[in-house]
Amino acid sequence: MTLTQAKMSEQVFNHESQLQLEGSQGKNAVGPARIKYLRIALQLVGVTFIFGIYTLTLLWPSGWSWHTGHHTPHYLQMILSVYATLGIFLLFASRKPLAHLSLIWFTVWSSVVHAAIMAVQALTNPDQIAHLWGDVPALLVFAAVLAFLTPRGTVAIALAKGKK
Repeated sequence: MTLTQAKMSEQVFNHESQLQLEGSQGKNAVGPARIKYLRIALQLVGVTFIFGIYTLTLLWPSGWSWHTGHHTPHYLQMILSVYATLGIFLLFASRKPLAHLSLIWFTVWSSVVHAAIMAVQALTNPDQIAHLWGDVPALLVFAAVLAFLTPRGTVAIALAKGKK
């Protein structure tokens, strides 16, 4: 880590602490309760991405696995590895969410895009229609919760610049 990166990390951490204090006084929309819920959401989504998706492909294959069979197909192994990796990074981000806004927003938007593509594929392939009640809405719920709890606008801009 370079000196510049260390300084930026310290500035973001100090700014996060300052925002939390001000939020408790009603001066800023990013209060400690919202950050607390964002941390919890990041942890729940992270654990779900690491363990839950694979478990759901076993329990309800028609709603969670796109290629079912007697063994774990290569596609499923690849997508599970990507989601497990993202889940690990979301757990890291839950420690200091304001320092990881780009990862959180990547998770939000990639989940929306992935869900939209899966919805279209499920609608055009009758064999895959159960995904409209399985992984498609789950990804949209994850995205909606994270988007609702994640700071944006002037707060996010101030964090990116490292000042208030």
